[in-house]
Amino acid sequence: MTGCQGELVDKEFDVYIEDTEGNVILDEKVKSQSNGFFDLWLPRDKTYQITIKYDDQVSESEISTFKDDRTCITTMQLT
Repeated sequence: MTGCQGELVDKEFDVYIEDTEGNVILDEKVKSQSNGFFDLWLPRDKTYQITIKYDDQVSESEISTFKDDRTCITTMQLT
């Protein structure tokens, strides 16, 4: 069995998610798991703007939850 391993294990991130109508979906600290990733559950069939912050590093991206969208996003990198 193989899997992915993130670099920042058991760390807290500031996560902010807003939908296209400007509604705040999430604005809280989220802790990464032992594999360095964290889970987010978002309503289906929507597009979101997500901002993740850790220390002085930030990653911003648009994600969506439509039928053919990816459910595992590993491309957001903190810079």
